[in-house]
Amino acid sequence: MKQENLVLTGFMGSGKTSVGVKLSYRLRIPVEDTDKLIERREGCSVSDIFRDKGEDYFRQTETELLRELAASDTVRIYSVGGGTPVRKENRELLKKLGLVVYLRVRPETVYERLKGDDTRPLLQCADPLGKIRELMQERKAAYEEAADMILDVDAMTLEQIQDSILMRVIGR
Repeated sequence: MKQENLVLTGFMGSGKTSVGVKLSYRLRIPVEDTDKLIERREGCSVSDIFRDKGEDYFRQTETELLRELAASDTVRIYSVGGGTPVRKENRELLKKLGLVVYLRVRPETVYERLKGDDTRPLLQCADPLGKIRELMQERKAAYEEAADMILDVDAMTLEQIQDSILMRVIGR
């Protein structure tokens, strides 16, 4: 199992991308966002893929990408999409990929961070906070099962999150 990679999971708005960038600078390891990798391959946004080809197509593409990354010898920090751990196969691939850190956040925090973001299809509904709560509850067990480390990040700064992860990595 390749433990040199770091894999950041969590609901959208949990800070995966920001934490990944900070860790990348600190560890001098490139950071990759799996959604961005898929967008580059497909030549369109995740939202467009969902709209034009459906969620099943996207999820299969995501699983294929994880399979490739887990077989690769490159060392990276990976920020994965919020729904990635939902598939059992993906949870197994994430474990093979590296140390999986779940950035756990409350629904209210997600809502506050993202309420003005019109690029998130999930939030374009009558009750975005309700939808966030519902999805987070559905995904809770999957996130926890995939994780090697769980951090409750609501009250943590980026530096505190980074330091907590580094203590675990250095301690290995």
